[in-house]
Amino acid sequence: MAKSMSLLLGSGCPPCWRVRITLEEKLQGYRRKMLSLQAGEHKSPEVLEINPRGQLPAFKHGDNVLNESMAACLYLENRYPSKGTRLIPQTAVEQALAYQRMFEGITLNDKLNALVYYEWFVPEEERCDNESPLKRRTEVLVAELQLWEKYLQKVEPGSYLAGSFSLADVTVFPSIAYAFRFGLSVERYPKLARYYSLLKGRASIKASWPPYWMESPRGYGVLRDL
Repeated sequence: MAKSMSLLLGSGCPPCWRVRITLEEKLQGYRRKMLSLQAGEHKSPEVLEINPRGQLPAFKHGDNVLNESMAACLYLENRYPSKGTRLIPQTAVEQALAYQRMFEGITLNDKLNALVYYEWFVPEEERCDNESPLKRRTEVLVAELQLWEKYLQKVEPGSYLAGSFSLADVTVFPSIAYAFRFGLSVERYPKLARYYSLLKGRASIKASWPPYWMESPRGYGVLRDL
């Protein structure tokens, strides 16, 4: 079963990490290959054969190809609901919350990328002449992080986003880890820090921790002043 699954992914890429966590929670023995985004390996023929957009993750199960991370996670949960960890809650209330947080997690990741990769998105001449794009992206991300702090005020210590561990956590945790990797303040965002501390020791997350982060644990300071 799992042997017919293959995942091409990049180290530290939150969408890739979502799929990897889901696989670790559900199944064992799938095939995976880590590619270098910096070296442009996501544009290689190996990836383009599966994903014509040249993006990661690139996931294949038999003849089924799913290159959107959320699609792959939902596919795995619905294909194997009784395997491993159940990742969609059973009650309507928890399902609604899980689905809501899952898709809000995509928004969080987009806003993180917009600031972390500001210099990549905005041409140098625009950065030199106008600071408003950077200021605006900073304000948007701060508002988003504060919103998640409020969400987590309602989550009991030692608990998860929608009751039990679910696809909401699978979606959101990689972005939270990503934020702290880039210098987010533990003191200014204590609820996010508590949530990060709770999940980083989970077996599926430890097993899928980005190799590059282990090799270079120091991280960066891009978000330290937020």
